[in-house]
Amino acid sequence: MPKPVPRQRPAPAVPPSAPSKQLQVFANPAPGRDYTIRFAIDEFTCLCPLTGQPDFARFRIEMVCDRLCIELKSLKMYFWSYRNEGAFHEKVTNTILDDIVTAARPRFARIAADWNVRGGIHTEVLAEYRKKGWRPAPDLTLPASRVDA
Repeated sequence: MPKPVPRQRPAPAVPPSAPSKQLQVFANPAPGRDYTIRFAIDEFTCLCPLTGQPDFARFRIEMVCDRLCIELKSLKMYFWSYRNEGAFHEKVTNTILDDIVTAARPRFARIAADWNVRGGIHTEVLAEYRKKGWRPAPDLTLPASRVDA
């Protein structure tokens, strides 16, 4: 008796998600406090604008939000939107920072892009933004307690 052929799930008529340049935001739940949000994007892909070959990078984003926070799914769709675009490392890193600042207007944002080796050269691009007048709180050093001894 022949084995039954497994049934393949049909593709949806409209995909449940798609790449998008639209970054969505929501109200910061603690706007009176400076706190850091960190995002890690380990599978970023775009194309070399000269050769069309894929470039791969890991992005780390740190933000101190003001009144708005970036919504995570929109951030995922945003990063996905670069998959078929040609972009130099420096340009794409700075454009992403500009877009995050435009969408969320944070007090502070820093992006570190760690690009895979291309042509024997490893590239890291670090870009940051500070809202005019914003200063981070000074580091706080607490005295050792007896519990630490």
